[in-house]
Amino acid sequence: MNKENLKAIWKQEEKAAHIHGWDFSHIHGRYEEENDLPWDYEKLVRSYLKSNLNIMDYDTGGGEFLLSLNHPYDKTSATEGYPPNVKLCEEKLLPLGISFKECSNQSEIPFKDETFDLIINRHGSFDAAELFRLLRPDGIFITEQVGEDNDRDLVETVLPGTAKPFPHMNLAEQCRIFENAGFQIVQAEEAYRPIKFYDVGAFVWFAHIIEWEFPDFSMDKCFERLLKMQENIDKYGKIEGTIHRYLIVAKK
Repeated sequence: MNKENLKAIWKQEEKAAHIHGWDFSHIHGRYEEENDLPWDYEKLVRSYLKSNLNIMDYDTGGGEFLLSLNHPYDKTSATEGYPPNVKLCEEKLLPLGISFKECSNQSEIPFKDETFDLIINRHGSFDAAELFRLLRPDGIFITEQVGEDNDRDLVETVLPGTAKPFPHMNLAEQCRIFENAGFQIVQAEEAYRPIKFYDVGAFVWFAHIIEWEFPDFSMDKCFERLLKMQENIDKYGKIEGTIHRYLIVAKK
């Protein structure tokens, strides 16, 4: 396929780079990640769930994972700060009786002290001291986080020299923060695993969606570097990078 055809295809992917909730179905089957982590976030959360617990999902996205837990709605709360997802949550969660509140400040979550038995958070920001305030004694916080080194090899491929968006997001430093806030660390794990793209268009879409990792990315700006990626696709059938994840379970 010649350069102009590739450019036209990648430009279409760039135009299609919009997301509803946290839905990556547009590139389903065209990329892989998080299918080989050494823990199972959903299974872990469910192991702590009991029907009588008051729970909150902080930074719930579109509420997809929270709803999959099927926890009693009158004991379920959630927050979200990204405006399109706030609207989505208001439409999906509030009619069910879930206590949903807009929140974009991790240090001022609009719930009273010691409201929750369990708080969960996947790939969202947080303030350990604020979580400590919200949890009841013996309450549990569970988070799976994207680490500071996530996708760095891919970023360097298309935008060399780009600074890390979230330095200090690693297991050792974050565990110290939780301990300093008064928490006991119950479980702590960290993993580096491959992320694979099977066509460059899928990567173009992804890089636009994950804009905080790929700032100022555009197909035109990075076209020559994308062509180098295409050479790897032609030769090896994939582009491969590295994700960085860590998991913390902390008890008040």
